[in-house]
Amino acid sequence: MLWWVLPGALLIGAAAWGTAQWLLQGLPHLPIPQQVSTRIEAVRTALAAAAGVGAGVTLLLAVRRQRHQEVATWHTTHDASERRVTELYTKAVEQLGHDKAPVRLGGLYALERLGQDTPALRQTIVNVICAYLRMPYEHPPDRQIQQNEPGVPRTVIGGVAKLSNSPRHDPLEEFQVRLTAQRILTDHLRHQTSAAPSRWWPRPLDRSSRHWADIHLDLIGATLSDLDLRACRIRSARFDLATFHGTAVCNDAIFDRDAWFGGTTFNGGATFDGVIFNGRVGFNGGTFDGVASFSGATFNGGTEFVGVTFDGNAEFSGAMFIGGASFHDATFSADVTFDGAGAGLKTARLAGARLAPMAAGMVRVLPFHWHIEADADGWQTLRLATPAELTQDGGEENLPANG
Repeated sequence: MLWWVLPGALLIGAAAWGTAQWLLQGLPHLPIPQQVSTRIEAVRTALAAAAGVGAGVTLLLAVRRQRHQEVATWHTTHDASERRVTELYTKAVEQLGHDKAPVRLGGLYALERLGQDTPALRQTIVNVICAYLRMPYEHPPDRQIQQNEPGVPRTVIGGVAKLSNSPRHDPLEEFQVRLTAQRILTDHLRHQTSAAPSRWWPRPLDRSSRHWADIHLDLIGATLSDLDLRACRIRSARFDLATFHGTAVCNDAIFDRDAWFGGTTFNGGATFDGVIFNGRVGFNGGTFDGVASFSGATFNGGTEFVGVTFDGNAEFSGAMFIGGASFHDATFSADVTFDGAGAGLKTARLAGARLAPMAAGMVRVLPFHWHIEADADGWQTLRLATPAELTQDGGEENLPANG
């Protein structure tokens, strides 16, 4: 601040000198007595002007000093806040590696609270939780979960019995920890819509403060249990090689960009009713052991079910494949329904797609533009119908396939 001293002094002197000169301009034309009194008044006025300028300079210095103190205080507070956030984050991550399940649960809840209070860290916190779910894990048998039985020794290595699950964590306790991790993700990805949609305008989103927007999920190879993504909005997602136990629910979810489920195994049912995929989506090489329902789903980007195995019922009623679809080498072993399915199926890629032999009570409703050919082994092959076959069938949108 020393550099302000010289300019300030010069400014004060200039103010005094300039004021005096201006007041004394007509002094030679006055009588002598008036000249004396005028000089005295001019000096007083010049000094007052100099004092005013000095007060202004002092005020400016005070304002600058106050501003400097405010900025310094803000930086100090910000640095302290950043240090605290870093400490909380580090401690929470350390808790995730603890042997005790309650400590790991505490770490998850600490991360959740930190993400709620610090939006800039939300994607990082989601990445940490996803990484935890990607850790190697052997899902306990359903009977053991229902009866809350302890883990049973399964193998003997070096004379020491090892549990069928991780030797470090109790299987059932770890199961609860992972369920909590999933719930934290889904609770903050879920968005709500208004109860009554407008007749003319799209239903608006109620952007609750709990909703974490623009989140990417990386759950490649994860083991997931009863994952509930219904009404969630996700920027993009990777579920490649993941294993889903129980029922996976993604009804009314919105994926703003690409979503990949390549090589995924659904050991229970999987419902994607009303889901909206705005980017590309692929289930290539996946397996659906239970019901796979995509009723009312909208696929706005390219959609691939290449090599997918549908061991349970496959339901695509009312689905829209706007970006095109591929069922190349897919196999359908139970009911197949495309009732009311629309755009994209006229040009679907069906090379190698097969249907299991018809059994009593089996229902198959296929798109009008698809044709069935019987194979020697009793299975049936799907292909696109020729124009002549379409004319012969009479123009129905969806026809039941009776073998």
